[in-house]
Amino acid sequence: MARLNYETADTLVYDPVAAHRTATRAVLFTLGFRNIETVGTVEAFSEAIRKRSPDLALCEARGADAELCEMIQSLRQGTGGHDNPFLVIIVTAWEKTNTLVGRVLNSGADDLVLRPFSTTLLRTRIDTLAERRKRFVITHDYVGPDRRVETERTGEVELFEPPNSLKMKAKDGLSLEEVSSRLGEQLKSARSTLNTGKLRRDAFQIGILWRLLQERDAPGYDHHLAKLAKMTQAVAKRCRDTEFEPGVQLCESIQAAVTGLESEDGNTASIQLLGKSALQLIQVLDPEKGAEAQLRAIETTAEMIRSRQKSQAPLAPTSVSA
Repeated sequence: MARLNYETADTLVYDPVAAHRTATRAVLFTLGFRNIETVGTVEAFSEAIRKRSPDLALCEARGADAELCEMIQSLRQGTGGHDNPFLVIIVTAWEKTNTLVGRVLNSGADDLVLRPFSTTLLRTRIDTLAERRKRFVITHDYVGPDRRVETERTGEVELFEPPNSLKMKAKDGLSLEEVSSRLGEQLKSARSTLNTGKLRRDAFQIGILWRLLQERDAPGYDHHLAKLAKMTQAVAKRCRDTEFEPGVQLCESIQAAVTGLESEDGNTASIQLLGKSALQLIQVLDPEKGAEAQLRAIETTAEMIRSRQKSQAPLAPTSVSA
């Protein structure tokens, strides 16, 4: 099988240590990459992607893994102001901890590679992402490669092929003009899929929060209320200037309900307004599913959350007699 040709692929390397940036660049050059940009901060990494999205990004987790993973998560969810939320991203690290692995997986990065890595290992990982990249999944708080095993998959979550300009250049052998044209078409479609998927899942979450907020003394009430306010703002922003524009007004009604619930006693009218607006928002954003089916799903999920909260609640202190 012929090797992939990475000569025209644009690559961005972030590493806070200059010597390591140089070493990574040298390995990439050995693999055939020629267009390689390097940066030394997360801010510069994010700005470089905004200016010109690369086909492949390698970024080092050491020193700022939380900040880096938040940036990747924002990029994947389409809220970071980047043209291409779907570029191939490999995170590198010098040690593998549960916290780091969790952050990287939840960020939506394509892969995690431990240092020091060999040229052969890096080639294998990059070739896999160019030829057999995993399809993407959209959930309420995650956009990225579907890492579930076959037995964990259900028909409830849709998968889609993310645009992959690395594949277009390295495997398909397209010219730069052809890549630009095809990538533009695929990005338009993928962004629409991303926006619609996020809106539907976030609207469903708003419905769940409505049910959880019906009990003023329930665990996590203030947290749920703050989350509702933030999520509603995000949904309204995604709805603007799209086919889902009617959702903006419903989000404003939900925000009004939040304001009422933030008062010291919270009132019945506010929770009723919240429920009515939340269910209408779900129907605007996900009209294919019936209102009754949506409400049943909300009730089922809310009850699961309540049961989990009760099981995790600390036991009351036991009195000890003398």
